[in-house]
Amino acid sequence: MGKVIGIDLGTTNSCVAVLEGGQPVVITNSEGGRTTPSMVGFGKTGDRLVGQLAKRQAVTNAENTVFSIKRFIGRRWEDTQIERSRVPYNCVKGKDDTVDVQIRGRNHTPQEISAMILQKLKQDAENYLGESVTQAVITVPAYFSDAQRQATKDAGTIAGLEVLRIINEPTAAALAYGLEKQDQDQCVLVFDLGGGTFDVSILQLGDGVFEVKATSGNNHLGGDDFDACIVDWLNDIFRQQEGIDLTQDKMALQRLREAAEKAKIELSGTLSTSINLPFITADETGPKHLEIELTRAKFEELASQLIQATIDPMEQALKDANLTTEDINRILLVGGSTRIPAVQDALKKFFNGKAPDRSVNPDEAVALGAAIQAGVLGGEVKDLLLLDVTPLSLGIETLGEVFTRIIDRNTTIPSSKTQVFSTATDGQTSVEIHVLQGERAMARDNKSLGKFQLTGIPPAPRGVPQIEVAFEIDANGILKVAARDKGTGRAQSVEISNTGGLSNSEIERMRQESEMFAEEDSRRMQLVELKNQADSLFHSYETTLKENGMAIADSLKTQANEKIAQLRSAIADPKVSIDEVRSHLDGLQQLLYTVGSAVYENAQPFGNSTFEPNPDSGINFEDDTVSVDMSAFAFETDATMTADYEAVD
Repeated sequence: MGKVIGIDLGTTNSCVAVLEGGQPVVITNSEGGRTTPSMVGFGKTGDRLVGQLAKRQAVTNAENTVFSIKRFIGRRWEDTQIERSRVPYNCVKGKDDTVDVQIRGRNHTPQEISAMILQKLKQDAENYLGESVTQAVITVPAYFSDAQRQATKDAGTIAGLEVLRIINEPTAAALAYGLEKQDQDQCVLVFDLGGGTFDVSILQLGDGVFEVKATSGNNHLGGDDFDACIVDWLNDIFRQQEGIDLTQDKMALQRLREAAEKAKIELSGTLSTSINLPFITADETGPKHLEIELTRAKFEELASQLIQATIDPMEQALKDANLTTEDINRILLVGGSTRIPAVQDALKKFFNGKAPDRSVNPDEAVALGAAIQAGVLGGEVKDLLLLDVTPLSLGIETLGEVFTRIIDRNTTIPSSKTQVFSTATDGQTSVEIHVLQGERAMARDNKSLGKFQLTGIPPAPRGVPQIEVAFEIDANGILKVAARDKGTGRAQSVEISNTGGLSNSEIERMRQESEMFAEEDSRRMQLVELKNQADSLFHSYETTLKENGMAIADSLKTQANEKIAQLRSAIADPKVSIDEVRSHLDGLQQLLYTVGSAVYENAQPFGNSTFEPNPDSGINFEDDTVSVDMSAFAFETDATMTADYEAVD
């Protein structure tokens, strides 16, 4: 078996490492660098440049140089409007509403562009090792959706790599930090602010076990956004001075972007820097130049909202892990953007003066961790166990448009759980399984991953059929869902792997809304539950009336009809209080007990016996979270459908 490499496929830079003698080593590229720019340039003659060579020609070939493709992979067209406006290359709508890149009349998917970068890293690794490389572990942001994970895996396949595992970037960084500290019990927070994404993960380390306790983040917060702040500021000043919008000139925009990145980096080591761009553009009066001074204080002012946006995910992760800042033993900085002094100051302030650990290289830690995991899978590393989690709750829509969780956020993966449901109407012969992710109580407020039908259910009274729904998340964080009629054994399954993904703010919005609207969610949940109980009472009374109507006095029928009308009226009122509905429901239930007694007393020998109102809802929960053998379900590739998956807590 050949070497398994570890790859950090980053938004702005990528890195590849391998395990040698039990230690991870970063592989230098053919240009001598330890990291490779995640850029692909296309020449006029069809030649393709990747990495540093692509970056060198980006200004003069802006329209045909692709960068930050990670911000488009596995995402839908309508979710990427801001990102598309920031790049000089031509983005077009692809299949299934994806974002493709059009270069010289040919469309390239984000997977293809990413594969070109992976091929470059693969070639560099083969040159270093002197042997063919066919297997890899690739890292992704912890908050990447199922679709983005699957798309990344597809990119590896296109590049000629068998992707043995997809692991989360902050988890990989923790592996790099803790490889030599396995005998120390400690709680580590990984603060991963890269070029395009931000993740926070809290891990418990000890006895060779790396257990993720909680994860949080923002899929669209990174160095690109800090650069954009400076670009917008420079463009605003130039427009005020010269009346020209530089963002309309793709070459000028690329020069602005490179100058902004350079200034940002310089301001990490100095208090002021000069931005000088001669001949940036021209008009009828002649050439125009841009020369301006940018101070660190001004940069921090421009980026203040971005810096503040790193705080909320840390608070959320600590809350989910039931920890305080005092419980964190080590803070690891990962990603080049953590070198920004204002980011470090905000982090230090949040942890009451506790300084971050600087024992890992922010640019290389993720790749080193991926190489360690590659060593585990390849059998080179023993006695090391990695326990990762899914960041978003997963479940299905049930009666009343309620979101019923099956796998909660921060559940250790791989994991499989089931619940048993039933039909909501008499004679129902099929059910639609609507798979969702999110933290809100109602289905419509969460992210839809996909739907599939289970048909062929024998007609029966509602509540009788038993439909077992099973969720399985593998070690890559990729979801499979199956439904089976326990009576007939008929089953249907789906692998959630769509090209679309979450928008840049959807996951964070889900969490924030989950807290902001917790009270309203609770009210709506209670109301749905009461409505389901009312429907059950209506159904039971109608059945009793049909089968034993002669045994019920007219006065009781009149009272029952009045109370049913009152309850229906209350339920139809959108502003009704929970107490009012419950009062009407209790009144009807008590009356129906009386009706049941009357039927029992007047029952004929050949008649039906008692009426017992069932307050349960139409969908019955008969199992909670039960581990099952997923082999009972046939996950066939030709039975898949497109959908997307994101995980939250």
